[in-house]
Amino acid sequence: MKKLSLFSLAWPIFVETALFMLLGFIDVFILSRYDDIAASAVNTANQSVSIITIVFSVISGASAVLISQYLGAGKKENASRIAAISITFNFVIGVVISAVLLIFSRSILSFIGADGTVMEYASQYLSIVGGSIFLQALLSAAAVIIRNHGLTKVTMFMSLGMNIFNALFDMILVLGLFGFPRLGVAGAAIATALCRSVGAAVIMVYLFRRVEKPSIFRLMHPFPVKDIIDMMKIGVPSAMETFLYNLSQLVITSIVLKYLTETELVTKTYVQNITMFFYIFAVAIGQASQIITGHYVGAKKYAHAYREGLKAYYSALIFAAVMSTAGILFRYPLMGIFTKDEAVISLGAGILMINIFLELGRTTNLVMIASLRGAGDVLFPTMCAVFSNWMISVLCSYIFAVVLGMGIYGLWIAIIGDELVRGILMLLRWKSGKWKSKGVVRTENKKTSQSLKLTGQDKYAVQK
Repeated sequence: MKKLSLFSLAWPIFVETALFMLLGFIDVFILSRYDDIAASAVNTANQSVSIITIVFSVISGASAVLISQYLGAGKKENASRIAAISITFNFVIGVVISAVLLIFSRSILSFIGADGTVMEYASQYLSIVGGSIFLQALLSAAAVIIRNHGLTKVTMFMSLGMNIFNALFDMILVLGLFGFPRLGVAGAAIATALCRSVGAAVIMVYLFRRVEKPSIFRLMHPFPVKDIIDMMKIGVPSAMETFLYNLSQLVITSIVLKYLTETELVTKTYVQNITMFFYIFAVAIGQASQIITGHYVGAKKYAHAYREGLKAYYSALIFAAVMSTAGILFRYPLMGIFTKDEAVISLGAGILMINIFLELGRTTNLVMIASLRGAGDVLFPTMCAVFSNWMISVLCSYIFAVVLGMGIYGLWIAIIGDELVRGILMLLRWKSGKWKSKGVVRTENKKTSQSLKLTGQDKYAVQK
């Protein structure tokens, strides 16, 4: 098995994730110079996209786990077959989703409570960006394959190029620089679609020249029923966990749209765009830990997987605490980046004061759930999400924000409660070692499975 280093994998993913988040940040930042409501509308539209695109994350998420476990077990052809399945299914599903978003953009936005100016701006953005989502599906599938071969720098440089491209076209098309028409929200959407087109083309070329061969699609004959079943076993629970989280966030946004003030809506948009940079290291560390865990579990090296998972978690937790503290210290200048509205700045600064608790819980979830997923333990996080996302995050958001009249503060307290409860449960699950029996890749050696029943000081070591 190829030796993988947590930080050698994580730092390119960190840069890539920061750049990917920067794509949305740039849209919101430039649109904030155009119209505050336009910025909030795009944020609302993007939440709709996140919900619907969970469908093709079923395939991408499962392929990430299976490819890493097969590579760890030394089964390269199996990994290539999973890659072929991932690309094929993601493309087909992406085309279907693109058609749905293009045709039903207004109906989807109406369902979550958008109306008036927010509806007009958001539907413009969603129809264009949603119509090109199949390109994002291809891009995601290829990036997962490349990343799980340990080539995280490649996807990092691709994201850098996409950001430069997106920022340039945002300024030209949104603000009407260099004599171009001032297109506003439509300009931001066109820039995003063009950016995805270039990114998908470049990454597919690299994939089939350096990582895999186009001939991998022959491995899908005869039709790989067993692989599809394995992918569904991993992908569906993983996607459901993500889906439930994003759906709960969408319901919370609908609560804001329906019951809270326009100032609170704008504040929520800007605070979310600031705080996403607080947890990018956790996202990167989590993805790196998932790759390493998958490789070690595929190779049956459970003690290594356990230690790397905790190492990843503690590293991410320290970073999240530092970034959140910086957010508290510079809360007013950070809010001032987006707006001059004193009411929005003051409200956002108050939210950033309590946001540190949210980040500690969110970091635990991002890293521990990713590590559990790499081991193939996908059902437990989903079951926890069913309870926590809805009974704590959504229900308490309504009770605190609307019934008790706490507004956006009540919203944040409920989300903090959800993240902390799930985080504690995920950490306990990892320390229990129950994930060791969840690996998909099996060997003929049955002594390995017997060695999972460990006690005392040898609990996390594999008996030979």
